[in-house]
Amino acid sequence: MIIYVILLLPLLLVQACSDPPEPVHEVPSETAEISKASSPSALHLTDSAQERIKTELVQARVLSQVITAPGGVSLDLAKVAKVSSRIEGQVEEVFGHLGDRVKAGDPLLAIGSLKLDELVQEFLVSKVQVDLRHANFKRTKKLHAEQIVSERRLMEDQAQYLESKAINQHVTEKLQNMGLLEKELNELLHSHTMEGHRYIIKAPLAGIISEQTVVLGQGVSTGDHLFEVVDTRKVWVFANLPIEQAQRFKKGDRGTILAKGREPIEALLAYIAPVADKATMTIQIRFDVDNRQGLLKPNEYVEVRLKEGESSILAIPVTAPTLVEGVRGVFVKDHNGYRFTPVTLGQESDGWVEVLEGLTTGNEVVIEGVFDLKNSLLKDSIAGD
Repeated sequence: MIIYVILLLPLLLVQACSDPPEPVHEVPSETAEISKASSPSALHLTDSAQERIKTELVQARVLSQVITAPGGVSLDLAKVAKVSSRIEGQVEEVFGHLGDRVKAGDPLLAIGSLKLDELVQEFLVSKVQVDLRHANFKRTKKLHAEQIVSERRLMEDQAQYLESKAINQHVTEKLQNMGLLEKELNELLHSHTMEGHRYIIKAPLAGIISEQTVVLGQGVSTGDHLFEVVDTRKVWVFANLPIEQAQRFKKGDRGTILAKGREPIEALLAYIAPVADKATMTIQIRFDVDNRQGLLKPNEYVEVRLKEGESSILAIPVTAPTLVEGVRGVFVKDHNGYRFTPVTLGQESDGWVEVLEGLTTGNEVVIEGVFDLKNSLLKDSIAGD
């Protein structure tokens, strides 16, 4: 008996040593927590929460291919006016102020100027000389026809009349270049007050005074920048596209401008740069945007979207995806209940988002009530801890 036990003991030791160890499976902590909480039996929904849940079948849908790019809002340069003085003088009255809305022709500023006084005086004297020499020439012409005066006298009076007329025309053009209208020049001929001798700067276009750098009593020189008037009822939106993308579009194509917190704005593609940017190798494009409602503010950043045809892709409503502990996914309904499934998504279009990985055709995803399921999932996860 002792011999039998001694012989059996080595055999048992060999068999024990030959048995393989029990395998150990490690699960990443984040995935383990999501898998544990997303078990159908772990989700506890109230009846009211269950009623809020709506689902949609995953299937291929024909959606527009959309290209997006960052953009910026700029003033339409045809709607911007830099207002400066064309004469030296001193500000005697300020009519327009920062933020005022003005019409074309509205007075902005009155400048008292010795130079203007001199020109007005020269204009008035030259006009008198024109009238006098014109009357003298007409009389001489009549006398010449009656052979009372010589041809030489007629030619001299005609030359004096034409000379005075040229001088008057030159002075008139100087005053008109300062902004005086023909109506105002006519008023100067009949006015004997100093009001007509002030240089009035007027708004060159309708809009809002966006800059003012002048105050009452200030001295100004020729070319000094005094006001800026802008009309923001129409603005430009610029964006840059890679060359291969820009070549797919043409002037007249429609795009969408998206500004944060505001409704999308449809606009026409009005300009495609003929030359690429050397640094970025991109093409600048421009949209002309109707901004009569004032939704866009010059110098703000926006998003630009252009549609590039249509294609059939696997898609779900944009309300379906959510984040759970940093993982993007959707809740899928099956015969056991609801489970959280991580997904990889592509581009959005028309309220749908492309599904690249994680779902197949026929899956039933939750599109309403996602918050209730997410809340239940997180609560169960915390309870499990």
